[in-house]
Amino acid sequence: MSLWTSDKIAAATNGTASATFIATGVTFDSREVGPGDLFVALKGEATDGHRFLDGAFERGAVGALVSSPTAYSHVLVPDTMTALEDLARAARARTSAKIIGVTGSVGKTGTKEALFAALDRSAPGATHRSVKSYNNHTGVPLSLSRMPAESRFGIFEMGMNHAGELAHLTTLVRPHVAIVTAIAPAHTQFFRDESAIADAKGEIFAGLEPGGVAIVPFDSPHRDRLIAAARPHAARIATFGLEAGADVRPIEVMRQPTGGTFVTARVGERELSFTISQPGLHWVSNALAVLAAVDAVGGDLALAGLGLAELGGLAGRGARFTVPVAGGEALVIDESYNANPSSMRATLAVLAAETATRKLAVLGEMRELGEASATYHAALVEPILSAGAERVILVGEAMAPLASALEGVLEFVHVPDAASALASLRATLAPGDAVLIKGSNGVGLAAVVAGLQGGKP
Repeated sequence: MSLWTSDKIAAATNGTASATFIATGVTFDSREVGPGDLFVALKGEATDGHRFLDGAFERGAVGALVSSPTAYSHVLVPDTMTALEDLARAARARTSAKIIGVTGSVGKTGTKEALFAALDRSAPGATHRSVKSYNNHTGVPLSLSRMPAESRFGIFEMGMNHAGELAHLTTLVRPHVAIVTAIAPAHTQFFRDESAIADAKGEIFAGLEPGGVAIVPFDSPHRDRLIAAARPHAARIATFGLEAGADVRPIEVMRQPTGGTFVTARVGERELSFTISQPGLHWVSNALAVLAAVDAVGGDLALAGLGLAELGGLAGRGARFTVPVAGGEALVIDESYNANPSSMRATLAVLAAETATRKLAVLGEMRELGEASATYHAALVEPILSAGAERVILVGEAMAPLASALEGVLEFVHVPDAASALASLRATLAPGDAVLIKGSNGVGLAAVVAGLQGGKP
């Protein structure tokens, strides 16, 4: 299926096409190029995409967006980053899809994926979303540029670690519905306090289309601040949460023997019963935000419930698998993608609900927490003990305050890196164990998960 022709790319970017070609995909990572792709040669501080043109075309690229002439089929522009944004704006302008923007300190990617599962049930093949965690100044325009014109729904994750970043991204996405999942102490190194984080997340509402809907977490202490940010831009504000006053809220929540959660929820004046495949109250909250958004875009709530039930575990965000160990197998809960104090507590609560012979945790340091980092790390003692963990592997220098707090309280080891964590875990993992793996992405605990998935007892 044609996504972009060279003529349309040139028109969108005010560039000059060297040849006629039809692109079926777009990427700026030469390692991800597939047959039919447009390769965007971005220039960064560390590298220049023009150096990888040979590899991109060897992998099947049909054209490139470049700022320097090349012998390959291309569209020549003054600046490829500006051109990528122009392509994103053109993709947004040509579609009649209902667009949903998602941000928050925690739960962005999970909510985005759950929204995709919910809406794809009623519009199979016509629901588009950003992949992976492409939520920054390059990932958002790339995700937009990949959206087919015929899409009925588009779901875009937007992240930030500085004030003003969302203000720009939301002008590209121009959502009909904007969700803030939650506010938590993440990237606090760059903000004076949580209120400042809430203000930065609230920038998403400024991009709402006329008649747009803002979806706000009712349970958040920053609810009123977010509502105030949304009010000048939203035609309607809907709240979701576990507490009684939310517009979308649970009436009944029951943990299932399979690990998921059965929920009966009230959505406005309607009731809906469904199962969430993932365990944990944080996933209940995510699902309520999803229902609020599906309702706002006129989607089918019953089909959305089926989509939530079928949503599989997400790699790095709650995926579960068993690994062979001598004499049996152990359960691994993969939360390795990222971590902040709020998400650490939420996933340790999931470990608490597990039935296991022994509970373990591999916890990587939480980054970008600024001067309060030591306090946040040491405060993990209580949720670790509440989880019933019998042994903890702490990874990274910033875990030192937690290690000090655990002295004489719980069995633990403190290691410098993921490789050491994997070796320590392999040495102790036993049949019937359940192990939670979680840490900031930069710690690299995905390597621990990958090592375990190698299947060696």
